Amino acid sequence: MAEDIQMKDLHFLELVETFQKLEATTKRTEMIAYLVDLFKKTHPEIIDEVIYLMQGKLYPDWMGMPELGVGEKLIMRAISIATGFPVKRVKEEFKKQGDLGKVAETLKLSKRQAALLAFLGAGVQHPLTVKRVYTTLDRVAKASGPGSIDLKVKLLSGLLQDASPIEARYIVRIVEGRLRLGVADATIMDALAVLYGGSKEARAIIERAFNLCSDLGFVAKVLAEKGLHALKEFKITVGRPIRPMLAERLNDPREIIAKAGGKVLAEFKYDGERAQLHKKGDLVWIFSRRLENITAQYPDVVEMVNNSVSAGEAIIEGEIVCIDPDTGDLRPFQDLMHRKRKYDIHIAMKEYPVAVFLFDLLYAEGEDYTNKPLLERHNKLKEIIKENERFRLAEHIITDDPVELEEFMLKAVETGCEGIVAKAIHSSAVYQAGARGWLWIKYKRDYRSEMMDTVDLVVVGAFTGRGRRAGTFGALLMAAYDPGTDTFKTVCKVGTGFTDEDLAQLPKIFEDLIIPHRHARVDSKIQPDYWIIPDKVAEIMGAEITLSPLHTCGWGKIKSDAGLAIRFPRFIRWRDDKGASDATTVDEIIEMYRKQLKKIS
Repeated sequence: MAEDIQMKDLHFLELVETFQKLEATTKRTEMIAYLVDLFKKTHPEIIDEVIYLMQGKLYPDWMGMPELGVGEKLIMRAISIATGFPVKRVKEEFKKQGDLGKVAETLKLSKRQAALLAFLGAGVQHPLTVKRVYTTLDRVAKASGPGSIDLKVKLLSGLLQDASPIEARYIVRIVEGRLRLGVADATIMDALAVLYGGSKEARAIIERAFNLCSDLGFVAKVLAEKGLHALKEFKITVGRPIRPMLAERLNDPREIIAKAGGKVLAEFKYDGERAQLHKKGDLVWIFSRRLENITAQYPDVVEMVNNSVSAGEAIIEGEIVCIDPDTGDLRPFQDLMHRKRKYDIHIAMKEYPVAVFLFDLLYAEGEDYTNKPLLERHNKLKEIIKENERFRLAEHIITDDPVELEEFMLKAVETGCEGIVAKAIHSSAVYQAGARGWLWIKYKRDYRSEMMDTVDLVVVGAFTGRGRRAGTFGALLMAAYDPGTDTFKTVCKVGTGFTDEDLAQLPKIFEDLIIPHRHARVDSKIQPDYWIIPDKVAEIMGAEITLSPLHTCGWGKIKSDAGLAIRFPRFIRWRDDKGASDATTVDEIIEMYRKQLKKIS
């Protein structure tokens, strides 16, 4: 029995050696090869834990599980106990290196430490395994109540004591949430497809399963244990969020209708928080666009779902919008964000009441609706909800008339919305989970002449401030997302639009995202003063889009030796509701440039 358990485990050092290889390369093909080698050695029973640790976490984000809850001071205490050096020495080393992972590694390598361990008769008596590391960190995360701090330190120091120096480095980085391997979900899926599928079809099957449950560890475990056929039969589960469908953008009503197949269902695009509402009996979960569990922020919405959704099991999408309690008018997105900041949610509910505008049905009473056409989904949604002023279908029309579509967009803007989303209603207009396509097309009020519309870009680098901005960042390097290559391609440097308060906060905002080298998913010809992990999204306004010899967005698509750049960019606001892969795509930037050329000509 003991041998069987051991066979199902993996030495943590083997995982760490893969971490080192991944850190040392920016080539996607090499990353995939390293992952394939690792997964070959990994027993199906622990492949989910291997993937979670590789992602620098213990569970999928949507589970809303407790974080490790171990700050710098507690990590220093654990390093001190594990190495025999006083906390003072640990602090001194941290000041020199600025990386607690390297501090743990350095002190483990110290001759004095080696001598001390020899004197105590210690050493690495229990080689670490993935299962032990994962289980111990899980206990650290779940420790609560009186004595929990001491228990967290004891558990962590025990791991570090038995760890080799290089293992100690990565254990600390996982605990800190600073494991920077540059491995995206898409890369992991490619490796799984190579190992378990051997074809492009396998990649598509794996991705669909992932899109339906948003848990790559779980998908990998099902694949490793039961094979590709099990993923083909993969079912939606209430309580596991589905990755949201995304929209393209256009600014011409005629082209929108033509692109969508001749007729559209157009809905108001509300300035709120997109939410996926899951109901199972009296249990309700609410997931954000980024698939975070935000149920605790909206107890009033939970009540609305229970009172207004007749189905026993359902997954519905909608927009949660802040409203004026006196007039019922829509309030801006920024007001809704007070829900995240308020300590007492019941006070926030009174100060910032909300309405929910529903626009799609993904699942009901055991039936998957993602593969059904939009009108069938929409009609079933009407059937299972009881509408009222605060919980109702999004304002919508069905039309094939560009003039009517334009008038509807203006009505949306007048109401306080961002614009509209026009959706295809033909028989192939299914819900494309996790994908962006021409089945949904955004038409916003700013889509007019030149670059009057805003874009959502990802921060990938920063430049040191000078003069009045000394001590902070002077500008940020921004990139658009390329879903085809799963990379971020630079499109501008933005240094205007920030308030003094914004500027002062920049070093703090990016403190844990700065890395010493270009991130593996960043494609840039420009060398910033600081490279930043692509995570933070900002809304940017610009004057126009121009050809650029420096920026990589759309490189070679318009001209063989040029990319595209946004001229005179200006920061508008942070988009904390969007993940990096939700940012404006390279193809959208290219399309905007072409539209701009048509208007000039």
